[in-house]
Amino acid sequence: MLRFDRSLRFCFLTSFVLVAAAAVLLCAPAAADAAYPDRPIKMIVPWAAGGDTDAIHRVIGASMEKELGKPVVVVNIAGASGTVGAREAMKAAPDGYTILALHDFIHTTYYTGVADLTYKDFEPVALLTATPSVLAANGKTPWKSMKELIDDAKKRPEQITVGVSLGSTSHFFPAMIGQAAGVKWKYVSYEGTAPRMTALMGGHVLLGETNLTQLDKVKAGQIKMLAIATKARVPEVPDMPTLKELGMAIEYAVNRGIVVPKGTPNAAVVRLETACAKAMREPAVVEALKRQGTLVEFLNRNAYETFLQMNDKVNAVLAASLGYKRK
Repeated sequence: MLRFDRSLRFCFLTSFVLVAAAAVLLCAPAAADAAYPDRPIKMIVPWAAGGDTDAIHRVIGASMEKELGKPVVVVNIAGASGTVGAREAMKAAPDGYTILALHDFIHTTYYTGVADLTYKDFEPVALLTATPSVLAANGKTPWKSMKELIDDAKKRPEQITVGVSLGSTSHFFPAMIGQAAGVKWKYVSYEGTAPRMTALMGGHVLLGETNLTQLDKVKAGQIKMLAIATKARVPEVPDMPTLKELGMAIEYAVNRGIVVPKGTPNAAVVRLETACAKAMREPAVVEALKRQGTLVEFLNRNAYETFLQMNDKVNAVLAASLGYKRK
């Protein structure tokens, strides 16, 4: 009888230990999720420092830090129209400590054959902003209007230079205008907004895609803004016509958001989404973005996924209409 009791007690204790151990293992991921983040988060901006994407995401990242309680460190990894940094982010550990500043380049570079990456290689976190595009000319060019530019371009096909990041939004936008107006540009490639704007202001190229952040350069006579791709004229520049007014059915903006590597824990994605939502409601952030010529267009991760799917189809059609065929 005594031997039976000891055996029973041993079995009971062994079972208790096994159950307790299993409980610890089951709770471990939840505890780890609850601790996220416990170290700085790296935000990869796949463009050169000083450009629009860099400036916009630095503002947003600084605000996200307040909610996350840890630094959001911007790392610029430029190259191949945004795809070098995107590939780096895709290959990063899916632990919530690497996030990518994404925009429409993820669609345009795929359909122009620059890269094989697509939005499907990432988990969406949130859409943050939209920046309407403007066609600008070097300040010393002779054109006083879009009509004068188009008339000149028709006389000199492929002679008027446009600074672009090949396969990206800065390439698609003037290409759409060229197609609508029946003119052909000569494209010169640069990696990101900052070097493109430097080339435009220095007269190394005559045209380029820009936005309302550059109004100070208009006042200084360094560039001219010829038309904006919005539905209606904007209050900041009431004298600048829309492309629609000029007979070109073009509305275009650069849409920026945040994504993470596939397989990132759901709890980390939710935490990042919450931080983004709070940042985009902060008045100081909204005002800072307005100075960047940018509108807040927040979408949560589910709505952002739908937006990415829709935007991908739009860009596929655009690429095909511009003569690009995905092999």
